[in-house]
Amino acid sequence: MAKESLVIGVYPNPKNCEVTAMDCVISLEGLDPGQYGQLKYAAAFVDEHIQDIRIEDGHIHIAHQSPKGDEAIRERVQRLIERFSHGDFGFKENVLFEHRVQTPYEGDIVAELIERKIIKVLEPGLFIFREPFSSLMRFFDYSFVTKIASRFEGVKEESYPAVIHCTTLDKTNHFTSFPEHIHFLSHLREDLDVIEAFSQSVREAGGWKEDAPLDLNANMPKPRFTMNPSTCYHCYEGLQNETLDTDGLIVSAIAKCHRFESRNHADFGRLLDFSMREIIFVGKPDFVKENRLQAIEYLKELAAEWNVDSLLEIANDPFFTNDFQVKASFQRNQEMKYELRLSIPHLKKSIACSSVNFHSNTFGNAFNIKVGKRPAVTGCVGFGIERWTFAFLAQYGLDEEQWPASFREQYRAWQQKAL
Repeated sequence: MAKESLVIGVYPNPKNCEVTAMDCVISLEGLDPGQYGQLKYAAAFVDEHIQDIRIEDGHIHIAHQSPKGDEAIRERVQRLIERFSHGDFGFKENVLFEHRVQTPYEGDIVAELIERKIIKVLEPGLFIFREPFSSLMRFFDYSFVTKIASRFEGVKEESYPAVIHCTTLDKTNHFTSFPEHIHFLSHLREDLDVIEAFSQSVREAGGWKEDAPLDLNANMPKPRFTMNPSTCYHCYEGLQNETLDTDGLIVSAIAKCHRFESRNHADFGRLLDFSMREIIFVGKPDFVKENRLQAIEYLKELAAEWNVDSLLEIANDPFFTNDFQVKASFQRNQEMKYELRLSIPHLKKSIACSSVNFHSNTFGNAFNIKVGKRPAVTGCVGFGIERWTFAFLAQYGLDEEQWPASFREQYRAWQQKAL
């Protein structure tokens, strides 16, 4: 089952749509095909004028309109190839669990959802969800809480803001590990002249225009906040400088998360703005490890109960740094990250819908969270709500009579309670 689509959809370029894109072709000789997906993902960030990326016959094709020309594109892609070519990654698939099902739907569910006006695409990766998709999202979250989170003794529910301090994000090393994802937030400076001049310039331009000559850099201060990229970060921020008086604690929370992923938003299920339910474990090493293993068992049970075509495998984060080799290999070799992937029959690929993570004492040290005199260790299990919904519908379609009996019955029972 392929993990990643190797073709990215073309992003429109309204400013220069009549210009023919140049095609820069680069050999991937020496690069393990298992790294093609990582390279394809990272290549989207090479230049903002890239129009299309595809991998065919051992070559990567970059269609672009960059004023820097082919050589600049080639040099940057070669840097990425070099990054992914060295070291023993150990990236052979290590599947821990499989639940294989011949599901009834093989159509293009996204096209059907758009045609039936169930989702409205504002731009790639940014959607408005309507019924029944929106109800299914609420049902999935309800199920993850009642069927998994609530089974952990003493679990506490928390609610988090959609924004996060830059200083907090710095403690998580997000700026150095995933700099390409960050959505910065700012505002007009507290200066009456600046505010009035900005308003007047928009009025004179006839409204907000993307190509209007607005000097926002001069009119905005350095950002103090970004959009929150991960639910669990706020949990660690909330425990900063605390000492736990038990073996550990378990928190459940859902938050809107935001990650900019460039042209990768054209890939199935890769959203700019998404909902992430997490169950977060903080405490002694044995406490976190045992609860994490239990979460894996609960997740496997649920995949089988709902009869979704799925597999659980060792994974790594898509680190966007020169030390990618070290970080990714360490994650895999220590089995610090597992992903539950659901198949998308129409695309003959799978997408990660849940992840189970162990962070060791990284966040305990960063936020000075202690258990006794030692730094706390942390772990979490995450559920991408929109991804679960997309993947389920990609396997079973919108006809409820085609859904697995257990899922259909639970969904209808939930609907009665929700009314």
